[in-house]
Amino acid sequence: MTGGFEYQHLSEAIAPLLPDAGSVRFEPIPTGKFNESYFVTAGDLEAVLRIAPPDDAVFVFYERAMMRQEPEIHALLTSRTTVPAPPVIAFDDGRAVIDRDFILMERLPGRPLTEAPAVDYDSVLGQIGEFLAQTHEITAEKYGYLGAHRPMRPRDGWGEAFVVMWDLLIDDIVGVGFYDQAESELLRALVRHHAALFDREVPASLLHMDVWHQNILVDADGTVTGLVDWDRALWGDPEIEFAVLDYCGISEPAFWEGYGRPRNTSPAASVRQTFYLLYELQKYIVIEQGRRHNPTKARRYKQQVLGLVRERLLR
Repeated sequence: MTGGFEYQHLSEAIAPLLPDAGSVRFEPIPTGKFNESYFVTAGDLEAVLRIAPPDDAVFVFYERAMMRQEPEIHALLTSRTTVPAPPVIAFDDGRAVIDRDFILMERLPGRPLTEAPAVDYDSVLGQIGEFLAQTHEITAEKYGYLGAHRPMRPRDGWGEAFVVMWDLLIDDIVGVGFYDQAESELLRALVRHHAALFDREVPASLLHMDVWHQNILVDADGTVTGLVDWDRALWGDPEIEFAVLDYCGISEPAFWEGYGRPRNTSPAASVRQTFYLLYELQKYIVIEQGRRHNPTKARRYKQQVLGLVRERLLR
């Protein structure tokens, strides 16, 4: 047993989905930070089982039931790009055997970039740039979190969508007791003060929003064999994706060479990038305080956020 689930229990849940359910083996994946994950072997099938957190966990607003959007996103990527996203075998939210949503996907070759220090890092970043360029070419008519988990109502413009997303995130931080009224009012007022910078013609691009070394799989030759964990996907301005890449050390020159388009470095883009970085950072206040019960780290993130606000937005 691991993580509260008997292996026999897991076998019962996924047996109807497997070609050879009589020889199922599970191996916990220790690196998962949100879902409970296992490598699954069943006959000739190599798969990954990811189980969502319990319903009573503390979530950032877009995290609740976000696994439900993955099958559609993986299907889009498979049909319209060469991005190595794992094929989905099945998604189950029926709760018939275990009381959580789960997804079963084919296991891709390779290992996380964190475990492959000898590969050509620039080559990997260039490949990620190419894959994200293809991903960003997939667009929708509405903006925001559009998946089946429905954490917000889709919006007609990016500016409107981002203000809604920002407010919902501030609500979450207030909910875990880390912004007082003055702080939350300041942050809400700042995004509205700069609202015109976001209210612009930009396609509602498919965005991964969680590209970091652990979610990049590579083989021994440095070929990217997988870009995984699409459950945080968002439809909107690619610049917000770039803020995540900045934070995770991905947006190096080799990435931009692979991406094939220059980055907007105008003063307006610089202000947007500050807000997008703040959007990325603020989620960790909720995660550390509400889910990991680590108020010390949550306070550090809050201090970092307020420091950036003072340094870049209140000058």
